[in-house]
Amino acid sequence: MELKGKKIMVFGGWGLVGMAICRKLIENDPAEIIISSLAQAEAEEAAENLRKLTTTNITPIWGNIFVRDSMKDLSRQEILDNETNRTQLVHDVIDDLDDEILHSSFLFQVIQKHQPDVIIDAINSATALAYQDIFRASIDVRKETRRFEKEQKDFSALKETIEKFLVTQYVPQLIRHIQILYEAMRRVKCKFYVKIGTSGTGGMGLNIPYTHSEEKPSRVLLSKSSIAGAHSLLLWLMGRTPDAPIIKEIKPTAAIAWKKIDFGEIKKRGKPVHLYDCPPEKGVPLEGKLKLQSDSAENAGNWEDLGDTLKSVYIDTGENGIFSYGEFTAITSRGQMEFVTPEEIAKNVVYEIKGGNTGHDIINALDNATMGPTYRAGYLRQSALGKMKELIEKYNANSVAFELLGPPRLSKLLFEAHLLHNCCGTMESVLKMKPEELAACAEETVLSDKKLRAQIISIGIPILLSDGKTLLRGPEMKIPAYHGEDELDITPENINKWTFEGWVDLRAENFALWQERFRGIRQEIESIPEDDTSSRFDRDRVYWLESKQIEPGKVVGWIFLKEEEGSRMKE
Repeated sequence: MELKGKKIMVFGGWGLVGMAICRKLIENDPAEIIISSLAQAEAEEAAENLRKLTTTNITPIWGNIFVRDSMKDLSRQEILDNETNRTQLVHDVIDDLDDEILHSSFLFQVIQKHQPDVIIDAINSATALAYQDIFRASIDVRKETRRFEKEQKDFSALKETIEKFLVTQYVPQLIRHIQILYEAMRRVKCKFYVKIGTSGTGGMGLNIPYTHSEEKPSRVLLSKSSIAGAHSLLLWLMGRTPDAPIIKEIKPTAAIAWKKIDFGEIKKRGKPVHLYDCPPEKGVPLEGKLKLQSDSAENAGNWEDLGDTLKSVYIDTGENGIFSYGEFTAITSRGQMEFVTPEEIAKNVVYEIKGGNTGHDIINALDNATMGPTYRAGYLRQSALGKMKELIEKYNANSVAFELLGPPRLSKLLFEAHLLHNCCGTMESVLKMKPEELAACAEETVLSDKKLRAQIISIGIPILLSDGKTLLRGPEMKIPAYHGEDELDITPENINKWTFEGWVDLRAENFALWQERFRGIRQEIESIPEDDTSSRFDRDRVYWLESKQIEPGKVVGWIFLKEEEGSRMKE
């Protein structure tokens, strides 16, 4: 892609890698760089530094892209400690994605507002999600639950703990982030997305010695790697989606350094490290129990605040923090994490966007390393289908749907097509009848064939009769899906939603829809020249007309391609 004149959005642009990427982008004369960071001061500082290097329009934006707009400038602790915000976050992460959640997302809003041609994501997403520490949250839930069971008093503390636990789960947050990102980019027709990912361990294995006092290997660190891997696979799936932008991910597997080297105040999580002293005469006797957090009044006499902060020589490695001379020496030693420079990462990112092949895009690597469909499997498919047909005839069985593959809509469509086959045989016969006649025939088949009816409702697929008011069902219904409520309002809107998602629908309007589908298939058949025997068409005349009968599987496969836009993009 030619970057000149393009609008490029860089998430995490203030960071070490983000700034290196922005400097590299400037060389290609884009129309605008939208530089994003968590804090306003960071974004504006980054923009000001870049403006000194270029006349390109630099636009700073700031806020947390993992939450809704109203919470974008709040710290995670501020969100979790506020009941209204916490409840809202649970809803945003756990519930089904709808327009309200989508349009309230800060990520969605900034992409909609700026409509970038290219998005480069340099946020260390795996760290942001995994370091919420689901293990600590799990301990808190168990502790609070035991207290509640013992005391049976105030429920509010237990409720707060459980809600915090719910929004600490990594995978739902990651999935929601990907859902919103895809939908936002699709709507603005963003052309390119590059993620700068992580391995979570700086390229080291389970024997990594760098942890934050956890066990080895650290569960928190392995959570980071797990999320990094899950993120990559979700991006791989997005890259196989026809209406998504081109997707790439560069995944450095070494420490990234450096931003600057200096002498100054040492900060931890943005706050100076205060100096304390504990004179030997005030040492704590090791007896009884050891307090992990010793900031209580009873222990305050054990140490003295020196009224100063830690100052030393440091190397700033961006998002990974600042290291001492000793720490940097150790972590970059041969056989440890070693390191890669942000400029090298930036060079690869820009080269990939411009159409080059660095060999470091893991999405392309996954495409080439995974096993796809094979010639042998395709050759044997017809044999497998033939054997199944023989057994269907031998045992006079219906092998329509078992609701083990999913979604329920698949089973619903297969059974509706099966009913049309029983009533009419061919698609042409279906087109000659009125929708009301098709509905009457299908309903008569359902009412008279107890075995077929039992097959349908026993796998969790209800049957709505032609009156639109009577439902045949078994003990389980796959649709509507359970979302915490056992009773739902019966409204025309809900009935239409449920029949679309997974109820066999015997109303006349549904059979009118089936006729439209068959007209579409007929139009597709007629568009194929009768004398064309080339390899041009996947579904030629022989494919559709070889059996002359309605074949539910073929028809529903076509529906999933056309209506659901569920086409496989890469072979």
